[in-house]
Amino acid sequence: MPSNTSVNTSLCPLCGQANQCAISAGLPPESCWCMQTPVSKEALEQLSPEARGKACICPACAQPISRGSVLA
Repeated sequence: MPSNTSVNTSLCPLCGQANQCAISAGLPPESCWCMQTPVSKEALEQLSPEARGKACICPACAQPISRGSVLA
């Protein structure tokens, strides 16, 4: 079922800040930060179904979440 909301491909769907995506900026994919920096699985799992495959997360949100955090 199509969604009526559009996704801004230049913003991180997790924090709303600029995602620094080279592809969104019209640059070659190999020039994107994500080609040299690992993106955590936990960060990708936080994406909503509407944003998956449409908008990239930013370098800050791509970091592993587990840095000293404990889930209750």
